[in-house]
Formats: sequence, structure tokens, C-alpha cells
Amino acid sequence: MHLSPDMPIGRPSFELSEDQLATVVDLLCLSAAEARKSVTPGMLEVPITIQVRKAILRVKKQLGLTNLQVGGEFELLDPNTNDSDVLGRIDIILQFLHQFGDEEAYLAVECKRVAAGDTPLNRKYVTQGVDRFVTGQYAQGHHWGMMLGYVLRLPVSPLVDEINSRIASTYGQPATLEVMPAHPESLSMHTGALSQGATGHTIRLLHIFVDMTAAATLSA
Repeated sequence: MHLSPDMPIGRPSFELSEDQLATVVDLLCLSAAEARKSVTPGMLEVPITIQVRKAILRVKKQLGLTNLQVGGEFELLDPNTNDSDVLGRIDIILQFLHQFGDEEAYLAVECKRVAAGDTPLNRKYVTQGVDRFVTGQYAQGHHWGMMLGYVLRLPVSPLVDEINSRIASTYGQPATLEVMPAHPESLSMHTGALSQGATGHTIRLLHIFVDMTAAATLSA
């Protein structure tokens, strides 16, 4: 799996190798396929993600991934203030062995429902998903982040085109999605580079779209 020829620079605990990213892709796709069996029509995003997280823990154990730990709905707190305000909640976080002990070092996975022909839902994928990485609310200074799209209505190509068009119009043409070889248990996979906040730092997002068509009724 060839994601980028560039070697990451900066904080070592933020670095992830190509093999590590491939491991996460495999884990997420296999887990989403298993979780789909528990998805029912009308199920909302949070319950779907709970099923996915449970499946991740099972699949992780089956694969013997002892160098990887998984967290769910990870709360981001502002370390510069004394209050208890939560900056955001990331759906899934993963940490490899070299990141243990550094609470700011993780791979963030944000999950969103999407569907062909549902513009409001697909818009939220960008405004309430991708944008949180762009602003630095999630994964500030990180080299990689991931979006996991639960596809509730096929085909996948029109919804990816709609999302890509919105990303390009909002963040510029350089942010457009690049197609990459899809995992056997995914419908489509893409990468895109985005400038994060006012720092000029570039974060790459890996977009994985998985089949959750059992949740065919789109409740808000």
C-alpha cells in the first residue's frame, strides 16, 4: 500500500509508517464488515460506531495486534486552561507502541454516515468531519487522520464525487481526493492533503467508505 513518498518530519511520536497505516486500514475494514451484521435500519451514527468499536477490539485480538491500543470517543481537553471544557470528542483513536505515554499522539478516526443522493448527510461528512481536522480541533500537528464513511445507500461513486466537490470548493483544488487501491472489505478509498489551521501544517486524511446499507432508513 503506497500512501506517500514523503518522509514525515517533526515530532517523532506523531510519525506513522506505511505498514502501521496499512494495519489500521485492515483493522477498520475488517471490523466494519463484522459490525455490519449488527446494524439495523434507521440506526444512527453513534450506535453504528459503538458496534464498530466492539468489532475492532475483537478483530484486534484475533490478529494479535499487541502493539496497538484502541480508544473510543476520546475527549480532547484544552491543556492551557483550568476549566473542564471539552474541545471535541473523536469517535475512535488508535495508538501504536511508540505513541504510548504521549496523550497528544494518536491516530484519529472520525466516523460519519453518508448516502448516495442525501446532500445534507454528505455535507456533514465535510462540515462536521473533515473540517475538524482542517481547523486543528482534531489531530493538531499530526501527519495523518482518517475518515470512516458508513455508506447507507449505494452506489458509492456519486456520494464520493459530491464530497470531493465540496472539499475542493471549501479548501481549494489541492485538497481534492486521490483514488487509492481499496481494501477488499471497503467500497472506496481515497487520500487528500489539507492545510491545517493558520500554521500551514499539512495533514493527510485517508478516507475509507464501507458498506453499511443495512441502515437504509436515514434518520437525522
